[in-house]
Amino acid sequence: MVRVEQVSEDEWQVLRDIRLRALWQSPQAFGASLARDQRFQEQHWRMRLRSSHWFVARVERDQEPVGLVCMIAEPGSPVDDRHVVSLWVDPDHRSQGIGRALLDRVAGEASDAGATTLSLWVADDNDAARALYEGFGFVATGASQPHPRDAARSELRFECTLMRV
Repeated sequence: MVRVEQVSEDEWQVLRDIRLRALWQSPQAFGASLARDQRFQEQHWRMRLRSSHWFVARVERDQEPVGLVCMIAEPGSPVDDRHVVSLWVDPDHRSQGIGRALLDRVAGEASDAGATTLSLWVADDNDAARALYEGFGFVATGASQPHPRDAARSELRFECTLMRV
């Protein structure tokens, strides 16, 4: 059983710890670097939690977070779009539905906020992430950009239409 919970500002250490673990274990998946995020102090982590929605996944038998995702209103995007960033699942817990649970929570939160689409960027060589996103209903838009940390790689933009209930 997976629980997905929003992280509050007072839980900034939870975000810091899982974010640093994600950057350490899967550096190629992120535009940010471990060295950069390790320098952030408490005020930065709290600011991140005030300015965007961060969620962690926990497996019922374990209190340690095993997954992470963030939802933002991306600057320059339509007002009814929410952007997914930093989705990550601990390698020991992949292929267990945790990534899907994180996306389900973000989609629900986005829909509750009036969004009609979710969008994201994913590295073109991250086949596992692309499979997760496509299985959820994301489709490639045709837009691409250089990867923020490796210009030899690129990122592809995906969007998903949210179903209104």
